Amino acid sequence: MRRTVFLPKDWWNPRAEGSVDEGPAGQDVVALRAENDQLRRVLAGRTVVDQACGMVMVLAPCRRGPARSLLVDVARQCNAQLPDVAAAVVAAWEGEPLSRLMRRALRHALRRLYAEDRGCDAPTVG
Repeated sequence: MRRTVFLPKDWWNPRAEGSVDEGPAGQDVVALRAENDQLRRVLAGRTVVDQACGMVMVLAPCRRGPARSLLVDVARQCNAQLPDVAAAVVAAWEGEPLSRLMRRALRHALRRLYAEDRGCDAPTVG
């Protein structure tokens, strides 16, 4: 049995805001739009994190794992999200100053990274 579906004129246009509240199909559209928005935000955050990891890898010669761990450590110390810390590092690379808290956290994380690289315990910072 064939089923005929009639689509609105601009069904392919994501900007066309038709009535999406009609039944399960409208709910699916709303759910898909929300998921699409979430995926875009995640992808944008991942891009800036990858960029910041690359910068850390160049500045503090290390591999990707330790560079990401350093950024995660800074985010934890600053009580911030990883993409926000990564964006601040990228902005600092472009000339914007880091906040005092972030500078301090970055300094501590770099000390730990260098101490681990030398095979000794990280110095206690007071």
